[in-house]
Parts: sequence; C-alpha cells; structure tokens
Amino acid sequence: MEDTQDIDAIAMLQDPVRRRLYEYVVTQGREVGRNEAAEATGVARTLAAHHLDKLAGAGLLESGSRRLTGRSGPGAGRPAKVYTRARAERSVSLPARDYRTAAELLAEAAEQAGLDAGLFAAARRRGEELRGPAAPCGGLEEAMKTLAARGYEPHLEAAEHAEDPTDAESAEDTAGTTLRMRNCPFHAVAERFPPLVCGMNLALLEGLLGADGAVRARMDARPGECCVVVEDSKNNNH
Repeated sequence: MEDTQDIDAIAMLQDPVRRRLYEYVVTQGREVGRNEAAEATGVARTLAAHHLDKLAGAGLLESGSRRLTGRSGPGAGRPAKVYTRARAERSVSLPARDYRTAAELLAEAAEQAGLDAGLFAAARRRGEELRGPAAPCGGLEEAMKTLAARGYEPHLEAAEHAEDPTDAESAEDTAGTTLRMRNCPFHAVAERFPPLVCGMNLALLEGLLGADGAVRARMDARPGECCVVVEDSKNNNH
C-alpha cells in the first residue's frame, strides 16, 4: 500500500506546472504563500492554489496558515495559506528493495563494534574516488555545483543569516558566507545514528571537495538541514 501511495504521489509531479511549483517551494527552505509561488512560476494565482493543494493532498507538501504581513490584531488581514516541503520521504523501487533497513543494520553493527574510524576513512576514500582526477574544489560556487549534483540542495547564507544570493554565476565575493545544505541524503539513518552517520558524511565531503582546497567542510548541525557546512578555507579558523 505504501509503495502504491508513493507511486501516486511522485506521479503528481509529471504535470510541468505542478512540478515547477513544487520545486520552487522546496528550494526556499521556508513557508511560501500562494501569491509568491504563482508569481515565481509565472502562473495565475487560482491555478497555483489548485496545484499546491493537490501537492499537499498527495503528501508532497505540508500546508498551514499565517498572516504574511507580520502584523497581528485588527487590520492585520486574514491568515494566508502557506506551504512547505513535507517531512515524509517518498521513494519507488521496482522491484521492491529495502536498502534503508540494510543501512540501519550496518550502522548499528558499526556503532556497537566501535568502527567509527574505519567508516570515516572509507567514506573519505569514497569521496576522493567520486572526485576522481579533478583538483580539490576551487571555491564555494564550485562546491555548490558539486553538492547540488549529489542532492544536498546547497545554498549560500551570509554570516548574519541574510537571504540567499540569487545569482550563483556572479563574481560576487563570498567571503563571510557559509554554504549550507537543506537536504541530507542520509537523513533517515542519520536520525537513528547521528554521530556515526554525520561523521561519515563529513568525511565523505572532505574527500569529495578535497581537504587541501579553497573550501573546508565542518560540522554545524541545524534542525532540518545537513549536519555539515562548507566555508572558504581562508576564512575558516575552526
């Protein structure tokens, strides 16, 4: 039954308008209102509302309501409907596979046997293998592309937690910014074995980005995001 529900939910994204709305909402990392989503994707508000509610009904988005003006009391206006990415995961495998259970069993055995150091070393080697003959990462913009290709959903955040820079291709100086990731590809297992899996993730990214390059990965966990952040190595004294 769960596999059928996942197939039905993922099939919702075949509609190009629905998919654009979904991708916009999940990349914001915050609640998004109907007007904003409609304007960002170039569709009418009524059409956006229809598709956003469909996505929420399928469990791909979560919906709620709040006043977007930031005011309260008389004259603040009615609460607006807002959407965020659903916390539940969706996956389809044909034929059925259960890699998550295997990963959890292996993580449990490694943790009980004290194999952390061996796992971290293996993860660092795998990261180096994935990078191949390429030189260590040359900067945060290059790191963003590398991490995006692996599903981490990276975004630049200023030290004051300002809004993300919108032009990833610009030559804007990224000094003082941190590269955070809205998605952890190992989220389900990391929730059960955080020290082990987060340490593995850090080692993997150190190998992937290169320990002696222009960027440096370090732990800085934040709820709902990847436990690792990436910074310019010349500005990182941690």
